[in-house]
Amino acid sequence: MLIKVCGMREPQNVADLLALQPNFMGMIFYPKSSRYVAEPQQIAQMTHATQTKLVGVFVNEPFESIAQKVTDLQLDYVQFHGNETVDFARQVKALGVGVIRAVSVSSATDFGNISREYETIADYMLFDYKCSGYGGSGNKFDWSLLNLYTLNLPFLLSGGICADDALAINQINHPQFAGIDLNSKFETAPSLKNVSLLSRFFAQLSR
Repeated sequence: MLIKVCGMREPQNVADLLALQPNFMGMIFYPKSSRYVAEPQQIAQMTHATQTKLVGVFVNEPFESIAQKVTDLQLDYVQFHGNETVDFARQVKALGVGVIRAVSVSSATDFGNISREYETIADYMLFDYKCSGYGGSGNKFDWSLLNLYTLNLPFLLSGGICADDALAINQINHPQFAGIDLNSKFETAPSLKNVSLLSRFFAQLSR
């Protein structure tokens, strides 16, 4: 099971997290987010010294800005949380990075609206709770809806995952289930993760 920890910003907290060897670490480049990273260079350098892949999270960011960050920070993946089109994702993919497409979920319709073109563009889908605005809310959607997902493309589960969810996560048997995305439920403040709690949680997962 892949583990992605998102919303990282504080260098010492990042160093402590990287010692746990998550598969992905995400930095948020959406200025309206409480986890926005204004000075990402040090964090990028720290991450590239490990096996953890670095993900840049964007919301309706201009292509030129994304391309600059991909180059400057050597991003491994770009994650879209806004209204980016399939063609836009294809253009970013051509930069040589992986693509993660976030989809907000509240009903079966949300899975039906996913373009099958992503099967040849994205590396992962990421399913989050649908809320007003962009980004996470710290809430879960109905995980039984995952059974309605039929694309031949692996997905990460996000949205309100907390330390009590390990058993339920281990029991997910969807053939495209690849891993989880963790954020606010493991924080003591925005962007400040409880690394001890994460360590105990990691140990309970089937990896």
